[in-house]
Amino acid sequence: MLKVLGRSTSANVQKVVWLCEELGLPVEREEIGGPFGGNDKPEYIALNPNKRVPTIIDGDYVLWESNACISYLASKHAAGTWYPDDLQERGDAHRWLEWSTSTLAPAHTPAFMGLIRTPPEKRNPDAIAAGRDNFSAQLAIVERYLDGREFITGSTITIGDMPLAILSYRWFNLDIEREDYPNLKRWYDGINARPAFQKHVSGIPLS
Repeated sequence: MLKVLGRSTSANVQKVVWLCEELGLPVEREEIGGPFGGNDKPEYIALNPNKRVPTIIDGDYVLWESNACISYLASKHAAGTWYPDDLQERGDAHRWLEWSTSTLAPAHTPAFMGLIRTPPEKRNPDAIAAGRDNFSAQLAIVERYLDGREFITGSTITIGDMPLAILSYRWFNLDIEREDYPNLKRWYDGINARPAFQKHVSGIPLS
């Protein structure tokens, strides 16, 4: 059975378990990281020297980095659907995986960390507000790109939608001002209607 090492509240772990649920893959998940600790133990570092989550173990194969994990699992179990056969569509999916990691995730961090993981008396309102503005500016790119598209690469959901959807869940549920992004809302509502997303992402409180 596939093992997933990482806590359920981690956005990066959520990518993996959400995909596994969509594909009907049985998973044994262990709470690692955050309040559970364990990611600094020698046995975990031997698997993942970055001390981050998730790490997946598929038989005798060990893999870390969430985008690599979902690319591997989708190409193994869902080639042609979640992992497109068409090379340009696949390239599109990978582009959004990388952009979500390099641009959108860092943009959302100040608001998320400031509002969710910082006690009220220690919050920096100016940093949170600036972070919110940057988060919104990056999502405006997604809003424009989704115009005329059901999903980020076209008419079918792929791995490219996954990190965008998880970060959009945070956008729509943080206690912040939100611009009206109708394409983003339409797309997000469609993904949020999926039982697997509700189980592993939107059904889990932000923490």
